[in-house]
Amino acid sequence: MTEESVISMTDFFAKNCLFITGPTASGKTSVAISFAQKIDAEILSLDSMAIYREMNIGTAKPSAGQLQMVPHHLLDIIPPTEDFSVAQYVKAARTAAEDILNRGKRPLFVGGTPLYIKALLRGIFEGPPANAEIRQTLQMEAKIAAENGDFLYLHRLLQEVDRQTAARLHPNDEKRLVRALEVYRLTGKPICEFQTQFQILPSEKSRATVWTLDWPREELHQRIQHRVDLMFSAGLVKEVEALLEKYQTLSRTASQAVGYREVIAFLKAQNTEIPIPLNHVVEEVKAHSRQLARRQCTWFRSLPECKHVSLAEFQKEMKLEVE
Repeated sequence: MTEESVISMTDFFAKNCLFITGPTASGKTSVAISFAQKIDAEILSLDSMAIYREMNIGTAKPSAGQLQMVPHHLLDIIPPTEDFSVAQYVKAARTAAEDILNRGKRPLFVGGTPLYIKALLRGIFEGPPANAEIRQTLQMEAKIAAENGDFLYLHRLLQEVDRQTAARLHPNDEKRLVRALEVYRLTGKPICEFQTQFQILPSEKSRATVWTLDWPREELHQRIQHRVDLMFSAGLVKEVEALLEKYQTLSRTASQAVGYREVIAFLKAQNTEIPIPLNHVVEEVKAHSRQLARRQCTWFRSLPECKHVSLAEFQKEMKLEVE
């Protein structure tokens, strides 16, 4: 992707779209629906897990009634056995936003996946196309190294050529380690040099309007606990059971979603000598959800585009009816 195309993409989203974001359980869905109805907008999901079909309870997708109130887009795009890149999301988001604009409506992005938000606001690095031969070679080398007890092979290789990227990638993140090494072998340059455009801060005049719903920590934690309790009472365990029965294995991204990865481990442990108590799983999901919220808030604070407001402040500013 050239610098000109990055600017074109980011200008498009900044000039034509509105954004409501915030950490998990911050009340984005309900307030966004009220706001969308007021400004004649359609909602585009900004959630990396809501793209998966049949993953409904654990992703807190809008209810059937809410979907009837305002048209929603970028939900249920792919089955949970597939991965979906940020580049694919940005492409789908622009297509959907252009369609909404052509029908005289406003595109309103709603969700809490920071990487999606930053990609829409700042652009992304696409890089050279995948090279199957290089990837297979790296994966085979890593497999042989692991069989000999070396589980850090790829990470060590990357440290030798791109310390900056190696420092931010987990040693077990094979997919991204392989991609970084692939880019280096194809171009002779570390991937971090190509990704600098992703860090470019747009001028104040060209920044998008991004409302970020803020909550005091303790109140947010209470909302998260309530959200998780509702998910389990609504049948999260049965939802995951049905997914595993139908697909056997979910994609790496889908299976690592908070709520799903803990329940998958719980179900697998039921046939072992040490089953996991369900109440332990519920508390684990709550803890991991709090950690997710903390990471999201850190991301949002790093983006000057974000205007931090409380839910009550946003409702008052937009003259929305309070439920």
